[in-house]
Amino acid sequence: VIALGLFASCQSAPAEESAVTPSPEPLPAPVVTEPWIMATASVSDLDQTARFFIEIGGYETVYRGPLDPAEVQSLSLKDGASGEVLTLQAPGSKAGYVRLIRFDDAGRKVPTRPGARAWDTGCFWSFMVRANDLEAIYDDAIAMGWGTETPIAPLSFNGSELNIVVFKGPDGLQVQAYERLNRPSPEGFTPFERLSRPFNIMQMTRDREAVRVLMEDVLGFARFWYGPPHLDAEPTLMPLGIPQNLTTSVSYKAGIFSPQTQTLYGRMEYIEIDGLDGFDYAGRCQAPNLGWLSVTYPVTSVEDAKTLIEARGWSVEQDVHRTTRPSFGAIDIFSIKAPDGAM
Repeated sequence: VIALGLFASCQSAPAEESAVTPSPEPLPAPVVTEPWIMATASVSDLDQTARFFIEIGGYETVYRGPLDPAEVQSLSLKDGASGEVLTLQAPGSKAGYVRLIRFDDAGRKVPTRPGARAWDTGCFWSFMVRANDLEAIYDDAIAMGWGTETPIAPLSFNGSELNIVVFKGPDGLQVQAYERLNRPSPEGFTPFERLSRPFNIMQMTRDREAVRVLMEDVLGFARFWYGPPHLDAEPTLMPLGIPQNLTTSVSYKAGIFSPQTQTLYGRMEYIEIDGLDGFDYAGRCQAPNLGWLSVTYPVTSVEDAKTLIEARGWSVEQDVHRTTRPSFGAIDIFSIKAPDGAM
């Protein structure tokens, strides 16, 4: 099931005949070939946020301890700033970690996406996991104090019957879960009991074509989906939270990309919504602000990756520096930003 199935009903149709930019042929040499290994979020209370993943998802603690001062320095935080890290993983998974940071003495913190409305652009909107028995998970999350973007939304797409919901936790952190009702998880996907390891992370963009340039022309990612604008044929409950009476007139465009050698994990998804004017929060996507801050991909050489990215016309946000991240040890890392601010 392609991730577009999260939003397009089986009765949906193109909003208009629209030319879709073809994927480069051949694709540029890939900068990365493996899935992202962790998603990092800034939170107010490590334990409060972690409860969702631990008590509902069965996630395990990989590390808890101080934030490396070298990472604090790389983030250009105020003098005296520090932090505590809690890193979690889904059972049986050696990647796709959930890395939570509480920044201390780092100045004012505001949500990266206040309200988290899908038609507001900038930063990361949610990351995605698969689920078993989503209705029970929904009840447990509500009892824990989490909200949702919409009620659980049923969906038929491409032969699959799905239930989908976007959970909204402390600090506006969002986790999107969907359950296959008539098919097992894809072959090769890490088995899970309730919530899987994350496999995708979503951004709301002002310009899908601008992010396509980054993903394909610069990073050399493969296209998983890049279709024409879509509308629903009749008013529809959809996880993006677009009012039902507008789902027949407000279109959206999706772009989904993954490393060339990966189809199950490490995806980056972008949604552009046409016809609803929201706020742009691209300037808020940095620490110590609260919300999903970054995803981290492994590369063979950061220097080679940086050189290739810059040669293809993209700038580096944070230059190469060394830090320590348990359980990876000492690593060299640099950062770039997507057009809508996400790191």
